[in-house]
Amino acid sequence: MNTTLKHWKEAATLILAAGHKLGADSLLSRTPLTAAHGRPHMPHKSRFDYDVLLLKRSSKSGFMPNAYVFPGGMLHSSDFSSEWLDIFKSFSSSPKFGLRSVTQQVETRPPVFATDRLKLGSPIPGEVAFRICALRETFEESGVLLCVSKQEEKSLLKSIEGTCTADREDPLHYRVNDLCSGELNKWRDLVNQDPSNFIKMCRELQVLPNIWALHEWGNWLTPAGRYGVKRFDTVFFICCLQEIPTALQDEKEIVSFRWSTPPEVLQSYQAEELWIAPPQVYELSRMCRLPLLNDLHKFSRQRATEGCEQLLPVLSLKDEHSIALLPGDRCYPSVTSDEAGLVTSTEPQLEDPQGEDSALHRFVTIDPYTITLQITITPKYNHLLPVLMENFPYDSKNKL
Repeated sequence: MNTTLKHWKEAATLILAAGHKLGADSLLSRTPLTAAHGRPHMPHKSRFDYDVLLLKRSSKSGFMPNAYVFPGGMLHSSDFSSEWLDIFKSFSSSPKFGLRSVTQQVETRPPVFATDRLKLGSPIPGEVAFRICALRETFEESGVLLCVSKQEEKSLLKSIEGTCTADREDPLHYRVNDLCSGELNKWRDLVNQDPSNFIKMCRELQVLPNIWALHEWGNWLTPAGRYGVKRFDTVFFICCLQEIPTALQDEKEIVSFRWSTPPEVLQSYQAEELWIAPPQVYELSRMCRLPLLNDLHKFSRQRATEGCEQLLPVLSLKDEHSIALLPGDRCYPSVTSDEAGLVTSTEPQLEDPQGEDSALHRFVTIDPYTITLQITITPKYNHLLPVLMENFPYDSKNKL
């Protein structure tokens, strides 16, 4: 972990999508969601053959209490422990433990990935440690353990050594643990007590955290002055599972969970049935373009080799609303620092997203449950453009 950071705590989160059976009357399209003039309408929830896991944080939580979030949390020193070299010894000779290479130039990579961890005293690359963190936190918070057994390890190693192409198949991405519930609960309690027990668990159960099933999706930084003094530099990964696994809240930091399609979550948010933070709004809106699990999986694993953009919202507070600028917006500051994130030197105004010569990439927040995305730019690194929330206002008489 990078203890030299003054304003940020490094963290990782996992967007966990899992398949469910569709109704016989579902109308499905096997192409990304499109519409005239590039402004698609929100697809009906019946078109989605997968749900996304969201966990509700405790009201006593020190960061975003009562919010529904993807599983994840802050990095622990054990995620960078050299003990992982023994766990991953079959893969230690491969670059980044067999993870696929990213084509993004080093100078444009988010610092969480570009930082030389050897200089910070760890032989574990950031790409590996952040995945370990996401998997560990997912296990702690939901009880879902994504791992590879020793038998599967041999098959995976052969696959990695046999090809280096971005198009190689990923046969283990649907794998979930098959350990008995008693064994899982015992280790879950131990890992919650001490995150370093995650290493001990993997060693004793002879499993590996399935870092290869997690695909790089995004990188969000907490803006200043928004959610208290805590600020996180968070890597977002995504993973697709064939079926919804058993999940249990930890009755501590997490008080409940739900599996829902992306449009269902966004509709519930607009109806003030639950609250999610802007990054979750943004990422779920992206996922709304891919209603089918296989399409989502194929896209996410192919796109991940492109890298990702660091997204630090810069807030401009108004009397009646706030505007959060994102990179690429015409008003986004040309130079940001660790302190950046609150107020700007310019005065951004609400604008017509269809206006000419207007590069917009921003959230406009009227109240906690009313967020409008204004985006006219092209996403970097071959990523998805969010389906804009203004295209599917909540209507209690005509629900999704």
